[in-house]
Amino acid sequence: MTFTYIFLAFLLLGLFTQFFLAQRQMRSAIHHQHQVPAGFENAISLADHQKAAQYTTAKLKLSWIETVASQSLLITLTLFGLLYTIHQGLLQYFPAGVWQQIALLIALSLLSSVVDLPFSWYKQFRLEESFGFNRMTQTLFWLDFLKGSLLSLVIGIPLLWVVLTLMQGAGQFWWLYAWVFLVAFILLATWIVPVWIAPLFNKFKPLDDGPLKTSIQLLLDRCGFVSKGLFVMDGSKRSAHGNAYFTGIGKNKRIVFFDTLIEKLSPPEIEAVLAHELGHFKKNHVRKRMLLTFLMSLIGLALLGWLSNQIWFYESLGVFPERDGNNAGLALALFSLTIPVFTFFITPLGSLLSRKHEFEADAFAAEKTNAQNLVSALIKLYQDNAATLTPDRLYSAFYDSHPPAPIRIAHLNQLGQATS
Repeated sequence: MTFTYIFLAFLLLGLFTQFFLAQRQMRSAIHHQHQVPAGFENAISLADHQKAAQYTTAKLKLSWIETVASQSLLITLTLFGLLYTIHQGLLQYFPAGVWQQIALLIALSLLSSVVDLPFSWYKQFRLEESFGFNRMTQTLFWLDFLKGSLLSLVIGIPLLWVVLTLMQGAGQFWWLYAWVFLVAFILLATWIVPVWIAPLFNKFKPLDDGPLKTSIQLLLDRCGFVSKGLFVMDGSKRSAHGNAYFTGIGKNKRIVFFDTLIEKLSPPEIEAVLAHELGHFKKNHVRKRMLLTFLMSLIGLALLGWLSNQIWFYESLGVFPERDGNNAGLALALFSLTIPVFTFFITPLGSLLSRKHEFEADAFAAEKTNAQNLVSALIKLYQDNAATLTPDRLYSAFYDSHPPAPIRIAHLNQLGQATS
């Protein structure tokens, strides 16, 4: 079948591309590990630079093994017929219909978790541990896994019920109704996650009164930004990595700092990092990304609506559709399994757009704060997170959502000179 060969060709080309780019990235990190790049000599030690090269290499090796395992599962589920075998087996326990299809999709998710879980565990307790980043206990790891799984079921089952019901009974344009429903759900989730979901996994406390809070509030006033509050999250109970982020929409927006970030950066540096994040909002990056997500989901659902009526789509992927047309669960399963094989090749476009937004947010931060404070903050974060300062050009162009460190720092230095 023609589509079988197209699917295999894209899958193998994707694997080759990932391996090729990973090898280039590892070679670049290892080749440059004996000398700190120009401009960073006074801020990052040779030992830290070499640690970053080793950390980069270790992550890439693990990621490659994980990719091979996940793609092997994909082929087993599709071309080797495991998905159809599971489908037939569940028909022995559930009558054909929405609940049997939900059971199929849950079984698929559980199988994927069985493959992913050992890699998540190894990454946390072997890789991250060996580089001094892990602060998570075994108990917390398994509690996170249990809470995440239960939450997925509580939210996922009703979602699947609505989508599958629409697929079976809403007629030719079910995908449009499903899209409207999913957009509404995403907007609602974005609103409630900061208040109800995130606290299930982390503790959030208001930022203490003091010079830092005062300077941040002045920055927010200068930028005309209204938030629901400034919070500190106990990120240190899981990792030594630092971060800051915005969450929520409308008047429910929150600013969250990892406690590790506050420990590592000075108040002016934290203010500069926040100014960068504010830049994403003031330049409408968040809104643009959300609208792009909605557009892509509309295209995806329309494509699923067409493919679900094509016999060749099922048979080319190891499935024999039910003659009564009750194939919504099979179509959704096959689509979710195979679409990443094809969309992988548009990754560079998303990366390019993201890097453009990062440059714009940096420019906004340089406008509202001292650019050198953002430079020093980034260098500390590169150092503390063991981020490589010498990424491969092709790897970076394909994957990186942020500009390479040397290019980004040079850009900020230019902005600082222009505003001084």
